[in-house]
Amino acid sequence: MNSRKIMNQKKKKSNIKPRGKMAKILQSIDKKPYFIGGDSFVLFHGDSVELLSKLPESSVDMIFADPPYNLSNGGFSVHAGKRVSVDKGDWDKSRGFKDDYEFHYRWLEACKRVLKPGGTLWVSGTYHSIYQCGHAMQALGYHILNDISWYKPNASPNLSCRFFTASHETLLWARKEKKAKHTFNYKLMKEGDWHNEDFIKKENKQMRSVWSINTPKPWEKKFGKHPTQKPISLLHRVVLASTKRGDIVIDPFTGSSTTGLSAVKHGRKFIGIDTDSKYLDLSIKRYKSDFA
Repeated sequence: MNSRKIMNQKKKKSNIKPRGKMAKILQSIDKKPYFIGGDSFVLFHGDSVELLSKLPESSVDMIFADPPYNLSNGGFSVHAGKRVSVDKGDWDKSRGFKDDYEFHYRWLEACKRVLKPGGTLWVSGTYHSIYQCGHAMQALGYHILNDISWYKPNASPNLSCRFFTASHETLLWARKEKKAKHTFNYKLMKEGDWHNEDFIKKENKQMRSVWSINTPKPWEKKFGKHPTQKPISLLHRVVLASTKRGDIVIDPFTGSSTTGLSAVKHGRKFIGIDTDSKYLDLSIKRYKSDFA
């Protein structure tokens, strides 16, 4: 194939733009996207509360949020057998209980406004943040559906030997309105091929609220990594459990956009927001590698 044909094909691909309800949502945001991938993957650089305030009310089907855990306190952990700092950046530093809680309340309030009545929200966190998020969710009137324990069989050891080894994170799953009907793909969760990776899931048995999924594999970090990157297997389960094809999914703390990669793979539309452009650049590399 000659170079002119290749250039024409690249140009054709770059001209693909979001259509339908996705286009209507983007038209409401008076800010240029950081990146548009095809008609299903859009990234914004900026503050999530500010950007969510520009979206139409009751326009989003599902939100997955992995907010700062406020863990950057000068401590240490283990990675690849080496002692490493847990400090991730200023965005992950605690500002004190009151300010941390107000931060979680603000972004959760912004998410609730844009969710459809039957839309659902997933929030991931450790004990450093998840209880504040849960309190704020109940204060805002979310209806909590489940708390999921994501068990990590390959979790890092505890260096001090003065505590139990942290080997799980909690995911809260909630609906915007208590009386609305939400999406739950029960049959797929029960009969899907999950048990090959998750030893807790028994074949053709109801999926329980404890999921055994390893942390991200090396190939998921080939372009670099986000310090709180989630495994693609975890997001596959979240997306397939609680959305339908064509649904709009948002991640207000998108990081390396594992949520978006899973959403697009399964025929959903995705909008990701982050304040750090280097992680948006990482997201773009991952997207192009998977879908270019």
